[in-house]
Amino acid sequence: MNNLLKGKKGIIFGALNEHSIAWKVAEKAHEQGAEFVLTNAPIAMRMGEINNLAEKTNAQVIPADATSMDDLTNLVEKSMEILGGKLDFVLHSIGMSVNVRKGRHYTDQKYDFTEKGWDVSAVSFHKVMNVLYNKKAMNEWGSIVALTYMAAQRVFPDYNDMADNKAYLESIARSFGYFFGRDQKVRVNTISQSPTPTTAGSGVKGFDGFIAYADKMSPLGNATASDCADYTISLFSDLTKKVTLQNLFHDGGFSNMGVSDAVMDKFTEE
Repeated sequence: MNNLLKGKKGIIFGALNEHSIAWKVAEKAHEQGAEFVLTNAPIAMRMGEINNLAEKTNAQVIPADATSMDDLTNLVEKSMEILGGKLDFVLHSIGMSVNVRKGRHYTDQKYDFTEKGWDVSAVSFHKVMNVLYNKKAMNEWGSIVALTYMAAQRVFPDYNDMADNKAYLESIARSFGYFFGRDQKVRVNTISQSPTPTTAGSGVKGFDGFIAYADKMSPLGNATASDCADYTISLFSDLTKKVTLQNLFHDGGFSNMGVSDAVMDKFTEE
């Protein structure tokens, strides 16, 4: 299907490099006819290659700290100016744990680290929607999507406080999504993606083992970043106008598995 997003305008948060899910979403949104603004934190922009993506997709880049209401207000206002009107889609693809980066165990967190990670990974989603909602920046039937992971529901020991952040993120999507849907006919969903070797994900201890296990558990295997981008595009499109308040598992079936033959075979090897 072509031109699923023809004439649609949006903001994509979090593209760092070609491994980022947000990067793939930007490429595919461009292919499907969308116009958008790219944004990331100033420090991430210095580390990443976002300007290459902007050139490739005809997008402008606006730096913004997603925890700053002033930055977010500026981002939304400037984006509407650049794009010539209200927005049809927004992707929140942001996550960070200082405890993980600093090697702090879940049982021995440094709580100012916890607070920073919580603000960046979850509260920022509330702040983004606060600005969009109060500025009436979204068109009716617009779509807001945030990326999450199943550690919000189940224990993955080394995912650390990111699990708590994702649980909070998903709750914000439901709660804010109710008001956004009721008042402005905007839908809000989260995609619970397979473990994906992005820059952020790869910082989690034992991540390679994580990916291999999930792949063996899932009847369809892990969903890639590119697969996730395709799913995100479908949620931005008019094909999913009545889908809202959902946490949508995009994980090759992993979330409904108890055990698989492939995993059992590993444990019964002689």
